[in-house]
Amino acid sequence: GDYSSAFRYYTKAAELGDAEAQYTLSIMYDDGHGVEKDRGKEMYHLEEAAIGGHPSARYNLGIEELNNGHTERAVKHFIIAAAHGHDGSTKALMKMFKEGFVDKDDLAAALRAHQAAVDATKSPQREAAKVAKYG
Repeated sequence: GDYSSAFRYYTKAAELGDAEAQYTLSIMYDDGHGVEKDRGKEMYHLEEAAIGGHPSARYNLGIEELNNGHTERAVKHFIIAAAHGHDGSTKALMKMFKEGFVDKDDLAAALRAHQAAVDATKSPQREAAKVAKYG
């Protein structure tokens, strides 16, 4: 693809506060698509996307913290991502609960918040579109 043009557009969108663009830039810097790989810029855009409410960015920050031995920080990121409907974060929290890093009340609250976020995205129109697309 035309990564250099995409990079310019995503950069402009990120400057305007678009969290999805921030997240995409983090991936571009991680993969080296259209730009040189740059860990510092990858993390900057990942953090900006998470601050902007991007659930996958928040989850990825949790993974980063977990890999760096910061379990409590990882749990906080996963709880926030779960509250935004991120499925992987609920799985991570359940695993961490089994390992003793998350208490029962925090897990239950995160699962309730996740379900509320998922329910908030449901509508008859979305369900009809899903049936039309997938049968």
